[in-house]
Amino acid sequence: MAFKILCGAFPEATPIPRLYTADGADISPELEWSDEPPGTKSFVLIMDDTDAPAGTWNHWLLWDIPATVHSLAQGFKPGRVGESGTNDFGKTGYGGPAPPKGHGPHRYYFRLFAVNAEPLGLRAGARRTDLDLALETHVLDQALYMGRYERKWMR
Repeated sequence: MAFKILCGAFPEATPIPRLYTADGADISPELEWSDEPPGTKSFVLIMDDTDAPAGTWNHWLLWDIPATVHSLAQGFKPGRVGESGTNDFGKTGYGGPAPPKGHGPHRYYFRLFAVNAEPLGLRAGARRTDLDLALETHVLDQALYMGRYERKWMR
């Protein structure tokens, strides 16, 4: 079986419901995963927007999720499980899709990494560059799930 991540809030590659965006309640969708490779000691979750005008925009950084955990509830808050990093909004925790109006649809990737280490040794609030460095030699596998979001011009 292949390592996979699923989201019950919307089908893969379809629009992300407004509830989970900065235009709605800005809460995280429920996520669940399965079939991680042997030797997995923890998980790392990164949500990013690779279509942002200035380059990849990080919306959610979460690491040291125990290998016994296989889901995150809708509206997940930092401090319940794992360590949260600082996203590109300058906050810890989830920051929903918020692309510039009129910029077209953006793709948002939920990247779940199966990791052979726990803890990763990062301080709470670390940034993406620190997380990428910590992951360099510890990733066993990666699962992806993608959703889309576009802000429309209001007339």
